[in-house]
Amino acid sequence: MSSSYLVVAGVDGSEGGRRALQWAAGEAATRGGAVQAVIAWSWDGLEYGPIAATQPQEEAERAGRLLDHEIEELVARNGSSLPVAGEVIEGRPADVLSAAARTADLLVLGSHGHSRVRHTVLGSVSEDCIRKATCPVVVIPVPGERPETAAEPAPRT
Repeated sequence: MSSSYLVVAGVDGSEGGRRALQWAAGEAATRGGAVQAVIAWSWDGLEYGPIAATQPQEEAERAGRLLDHEIEELVARNGSSLPVAGEVIEGRPADVLSAAARTADLLVLGSHGHSRVRHTVLGSVSEDCIRKATCPVVVIPVPGERPETAAEPAPRT
């Protein structure tokens, strides 16, 4: 990629990953940059999606198809004027994303993806990337359920 401003976006097939990729595309477009969409895959039991593969090569191919689909959807929504590249990398998601962002200006992640453990505010991958990344990290929240009514604070006297 020849653009001087690079935004790396973590993609995993989740709503959070889609929102992160969309936000990354908007940020890159604003700055005249490019997006590198990255998906991590692993055969050691770490999952990014709901269906487990039976062979390592199958897992890598499935990750590639998922990434291609997410990029195609992004281009369908935004047009093809923004440079977007995809990369499928074997490894632990936080390690892969942090390494991919070493030469980036920004790393963008969804707050929760397809992991087994959910944290209160951030997903475990987001938390780990925030600690490891050498560039700024933006975590895009996934809209959750809103309470029906919010209690108003008592008036001060």
